Amino acid sequence: MTKPVPKSQMLRVPTVLIPVVRELSRLHREGHTTALLQRLQSVVTELDSKTDIDHYSTNTNHLEEKLEALNNRVAQLEGALIAIQRNGGASNNYRRYKNSGNPYNQSGRPPQIEALDEEKLALRLNVNIPTLKEKHQTLDKREFEEWSKERDRSKYMWRFSEKDKLYHPVK
Repeated sequence: MTKPVPKSQMLRVPTVLIPVVRELSRLHREGHTTALLQRLQSVVTELDSKTDIDHYSTNTNHLEEKLEALNNRVAQLEGALIAIQRNGGASNNYRRYKNSGNPYNQSGRPPQIEALDEEKLALRLNVNIPTLKEKHQTLDKREFEEWSKERDRSKYMWRFSEKDKLYHPVK
């Protein structure tokens, strides 16, 4: 046999909600139960939807951050592509190799590396321009040369020239 549902139950309620629960109990005793339940349901639904919106808002912020990072990476790749196109590109090297047999040294002399501006040196050292500027300003001349050597794929040291405002390889 099933137990009959009691008319009321004892519940533990957070202290801050006690006055509200007392008011709800008073309205119930006065016969407003149906209206009360409808309104409470609409309030709960509204609160739940705002919680969902907050959750989606957080996800949207996270997605916006990822999109910003991707945009920055695309800008870096575009800069690298422009630098490659300015320097003749890989296809030009292939044609030179195909025709001469040696794409790097056609004159018989050792190859000479040209001086580079900030953008090209940053690309060569695989750092961004602000990092390059920071290292140039904070490290002394010898430390900067060693730092650039560690970052350079061919282990060249680089020195800044005040005359032409370019970075030159150090022999």
